[in-house]
Amino acid sequence: QLQACGGGLVQAGGSLRLSCAASGRTSSSYAMGWLRQAPGKEREFVAAISRNGGTTAYGDSVKGRFTISRHNAKNTMYLQMNSLKPEDTAVYFCAAAVATMFYTVRRNSDYDYWGQGTQVTVSS
Repeated sequence: QLQACGGGLVQAGGSLRLSCAASGRTSSSYAMGWLRQAPGKEREFVAAISRNGGTTAYGDSVKGRFTISRHNAKNTMYLQMNSLKPEDTAVYFCAAAVATMFYTVRRNSDYDYWGQGTQVTVSS
């Protein structure tokens, strides 16, 4: 089970930190990631991290502004979002996938487990 939190309302240029807590099997068993969905749009890849945290990947729209990390001992994944823009407004979902140790997962369909989502709203 995945539980995402940390969303909220922030002004453009501001920052937020999302967290995703995993229960059940230890999170180190899974590659993890963040995806987002804005109203009327398809779910979009944001960032992914490998099981051991050594490999990361980012969507083009967030490169240089967002940082994904994980703390396996705490079964928690994070997304630090800086320099937020109104177009970052969306529901952010955390997800987990069965994968090899160094692999990052980018496609929605490759994720096996999903959290409930947390709303991020960036005002201009």
